[in-house]
Amino acid sequence: MPALELRGIVKTFGGLRANDGVDLVVQWGEVHALLGENGAGKSTLMNVVYGLQSPDAGEIVYDGQPVVIRRPEDAIRRGIGMVHQHFMLIPPLTVAENVVLGHESARGGMMDLTAAGQMVSELSHRYGLEVDPRARVRDLSVGLQQRVEILKALYRGARLLILDEPTAVLTPQEIDRLFEIVSNLKAEGKAVIFITHKLAEVMRIADQITVMRRGKVVATTTPAESSPPDLARLMVGRPVLLRVEKGPAHPGDVLLEVEALKVEDDLHHPAVEGVDLQVRAGEILGVAGVEGNGQRELVEAIVGLRPAKGRVTIAGRDMSHATTHRRLKDLSHIPADRQQMGVILDMSIADNLVLPDFDRPPFAHWLIRALDSIRAFAARIIKEYDIRAERPEQRTGSLSGGNQQKVVVARELATDPKILIAAQPTRGVDVGSIEFIHRRIVEQRDRGLAVLLVSSELDEVLSLSDRVAVIYRGQIAAVLEGEAIDREHIGLLMAGAA
Repeated sequence: MPALELRGIVKTFGGLRANDGVDLVVQWGEVHALLGENGAGKSTLMNVVYGLQSPDAGEIVYDGQPVVIRRPEDAIRRGIGMVHQHFMLIPPLTVAENVVLGHESARGGMMDLTAAGQMVSELSHRYGLEVDPRARVRDLSVGLQQRVEILKALYRGARLLILDEPTAVLTPQEIDRLFEIVSNLKAEGKAVIFITHKLAEVMRIADQITVMRRGKVVATTTPAESSPPDLARLMVGRPVLLRVEKGPAHPGDVLLEVEALKVEDDLHHPAVEGVDLQVRAGEILGVAGVEGNGQRELVEAIVGLRPAKGRVTIAGRDMSHATTHRRLKDLSHIPADRQQMGVILDMSIADNLVLPDFDRPPFAHWLIRALDSIRAFAARIIKEYDIRAERPEQRTGSLSGGNQQKVVVARELATDPKILIAAQPTRGVDVGSIEFIHRRIVEQRDRGLAVLLVSSELDEVLSLSDRVAVIYRGQIAAVLEGEAIDREHIGLLMAGAA
């Protein structure tokens, strides 16, 4: 019997048909990749399977039996688990407490934390999900928090596990470890649905691939029968360039400079130690490094979100002691965490798109907001950046993660800035949108934009950058340009081995 069959699933939101007669078959003991652009309907379809959304039409068959799943409890009871892109953990609680929450074992009327910790340890060893049951979730890396989410699902008896964009915020090393875990689950006969838009990962991990576009299934294939360009074309509906096309840079004056910068992390430990960097007009300086080597603290110090020692010069002016509000008048910032720093989820798309200038013409006159101007601007940007939304007034939190990222990128690029700090600019974005964002950055570079690019995707750094600064343990190990930009050499520098 197949693990899961979906027959003619339809789900609409107002005038938007998110799922349009979707058929899907997932077998036990396989990794089934669900591939598609942002807004293609992947997450909506899995939310239907998990009981977070009710289908308007169609049938769900689980392990050979037709089922009705009205809420997550129904899915969990049948052995369906889901790990969401944005984790649902309680940071102050321990790993064991998070895993057993809602399914606790008791002794003498009290939660038996010893038994809970033992069960979590057994599950951890069985599936290679090594994590300390006693650790507080708030003290764990993103990769370890994801393991806790997987443990939660397995503790509740999941046989079919849905992973929604599971690698969006993981380092390359954490991705490798996740794939080992998925292989262990598959070897036990469990079924894994892997929602993603990353083509290289699909080719590496999937047994079957279903491609969705605008709410419909457009193909079902296998890695052996397809290639990344084939899959990209199926996702987007047109050929997609998987490499950045750009001419040589023509650098001008230095627009951003940091000198002897020292920054501490949240625990007051040194995170950035004496960094010197220059970014010139008309060039892209990429920062390469394994995540956690001071990149976040470096960006936050430049933008003014974190105290720092040293000198920060923006557009020729010393901004070392300026507020964030003052600095953002001279530079644009794409933050690494779109939900915490990039958008206000409860506000409309239109309001998010005009956040930097909401109180200035043409979006406001004195204390009166110019709603028609705001709406017209938002409608143009939504179309130009292909943000999948029903209307400018739509709540930003209702968009997919990738479309939320497009809102941030569109807002920061639409104003033709002189300096751009781009931290993880394409995180959680599909191949068609990555191509678009990269092209826009290169176009603006050619018009004189100075770009500081910080990305955990080494391919992105190598393909976009004119110069590459390698950061290791808070220090710049080397700044490379031209033929010196070599993947193997940079990899050694990132690991501190060169």
